[in-house]
Amino acid sequence: MNPSELQRFAVSNRFTRFPKSFSLRKKVPWWYKILDPRSRFIARWNRTFLYACIVALFLDPLYFYYPITGDKACMQTDWYLGVVVTFARTVADLFFLFHMVLKFRTAYVNPLTRVYGHKELVTDPHLIAKRYLKHDFIIDLLATLPLPQIVIWFVIPAVKGSTVAQGNHTISLIVLIQYVPRLFQIFPLQRRILKTSGLITKTALAGAVYNLCFYMLASHVLGASWYVSSIQRQFECWRITCRREMNRTHSPSCKPAYLDCNLLDDPARQAWFKRTSVLADCDALNDKNDFQFGMFSDAFTDHVSSSTFSQKYFYCLWWGLKNLTSYAQGLNTSTYVGETVFSSFICIAGSILFAHLIGNMQNYLQSSTARLEEWRLKQKDTEEWMNHRQLPPELQQRIRRFVQYKWLATRGVDEEAILRDLPIDLRRQIQRHLCLDIVRRVPFFGQMDDQLLDAICERLVASLNTKDTYIVREGDPVREMLFIIRGQLESSTTDGGRTGYYNSIILRPGDFCGEELLTWALMPTSNLSLPDSTRTVKTVTEVEAFALRAEDLKFVSNQFKRLHSKKLQHAFRYYSHQWRAWGAAFIQTAWRRYRKRKLTMELLQKENLYYTNIEQDDDEGEEQRVGGSSSSSGNRAQISTTVLASRFAANTRRGVAKKIAIPDSDSLKMPKMFKPTEPDFSTFQDEN
Repeated sequence: MNPSELQRFAVSNRFTRFPKSFSLRKKVPWWYKILDPRSRFIARWNRTFLYACIVALFLDPLYFYYPITGDKACMQTDWYLGVVVTFARTVADLFFLFHMVLKFRTAYVNPLTRVYGHKELVTDPHLIAKRYLKHDFIIDLLATLPLPQIVIWFVIPAVKGSTVAQGNHTISLIVLIQYVPRLFQIFPLQRRILKTSGLITKTALAGAVYNLCFYMLASHVLGASWYVSSIQRQFECWRITCRREMNRTHSPSCKPAYLDCNLLDDPARQAWFKRTSVLADCDALNDKNDFQFGMFSDAFTDHVSSSTFSQKYFYCLWWGLKNLTSYAQGLNTSTYVGETVFSSFICIAGSILFAHLIGNMQNYLQSSTARLEEWRLKQKDTEEWMNHRQLPPELQQRIRRFVQYKWLATRGVDEEAILRDLPIDLRRQIQRHLCLDIVRRVPFFGQMDDQLLDAICERLVASLNTKDTYIVREGDPVREMLFIIRGQLESSTTDGGRTGYYNSIILRPGDFCGEELLTWALMPTSNLSLPDSTRTVKTVTEVEAFALRAEDLKFVSNQFKRLHSKKLQHAFRYYSHQWRAWGAAFIQTAWRRYRKRKLTMELLQKENLYYTNIEQDDDEGEEQRVGGSSSSSGNRAQISTTVLASRFAANTRRGVAKKIAIPDSDSLKMPKMFKPTEPDFSTFQDEN
């Protein structure tokens, strides 16, 4: 395609829609990608490969149980065991092979950049391969090669004239040689895991089990080695006896091939077996024989070699565990050099491994009980201090109850210390997770926006209180607001010690106390002195709550003007127990004032009716006495009399009203209930 055609093609496909998976950047296949050694995948793979290595170390000694002997003075192989172990070993080798491939594609830190703390990664595949070939490639290759499988299924069948004994010696030697690089491959792997994650196991119990597995692995290897050594020791006795019978004086003569179970059906071998003394001379129960089995005699006296695989395996495991823990003190060795060397190795390995096991398990178990022991020491110090100060028994019991409750609630963990060591963003997220739902339960805070709630949650601290503890007393300065999570509080007031006045309520989860502090924080002209509490707050049960200190609340109120809105002001008045108590008292006072006025009006109406009747009676009597006076003079006298009577009645009513009101004022008067101090909201106008 020439340039002109290419340009036309581009113009014609200018508005062509490509699929979402289309990208101009060429995608790199996963097998060409360079992995970061600090990535999560590498961390998980290292841990998985560590467990695979431990399983492989358990599998390799199973080849030692490959030979079998019986009462026919011959040796044979357990082919079924060979197939099972070969399959399991091949699967384990695939893990080793994949680990080698990952090392070719895993970057490494440039050593020159470690001086400056930058730690740049080298991602060049050629440099990675060159470094790996120089350092760990040989050990990994020796640990990965399937040598036992090749020897068992290819080499031994291909060699003509090979016997079972020769194959047993070859397999045992190869397994021991390859066991060394596989064992030493674990140590750098553990260091890498500790460098990336900081620990091998997450719990103390898992750490103890991990160290116990290595001790059991050592017992497993020693038991399998003891079994294969006992088989070889018995075969050596048979070989020596057979060599003595390989002469013309003994008929039929012994051949080394007769010690192989493949010739059990050979007539010459059957004739030799009927007249040979190989079983009597190699009997471990006969102490008069010249050949001494020493520490391997238990394998034949207990018929271990002719038992099933499960019986044989667990007996050998028990033998290795017993002698490893007892430092080979119960072994009866002969003068054979191999026995003495093997016994010495068991003694040294047992002392080292047992000390390592006890030390590590003690560390792991102590880490799980360290806080409990610390709490016990603190409790002991508290008891000694209380006895030294001679505190009252009731006070001592309250202190013990608080220490016990704090331990059950926190398990000795200092949450504030943990949060202080974390970054600000993590602290904010943790506090939001712990406190946001609890703060939203408070109806007053449920009407705030998320930004204001985050600022409040960030400054909340945990508070624990036992039963019958006074949070604050009436008249004391309020230092914190308390938001209840669990438990109940009793909030009561006497209105400054007023006689005959008492108000009490129960605060439950979702309620709060210390609202005087919010009023104080919202005042722009608030001084340094804290507000006095108008209520006494006491715990009814064990209480777990979050506290908001005075300085934190003042900071939030200064930074977020949204807290000054009229909407929140009305919500605060509605949900505040102090305002509710004031409202109830105001209604009660208004009701009593109304009843008092109503009673006074009723008395006045009765008095008016009484004096009106008296005036009417006086007027009628006056008219009867005057009788025949003229109409003009009678009218003037009547008018003057009416004026004087009205003045007298008015004066009389005033005096009666005062006389009635004064004696009853003490019984009807309601002391004033002052309204709580209101903050000055004039500095901020609500946008709504």
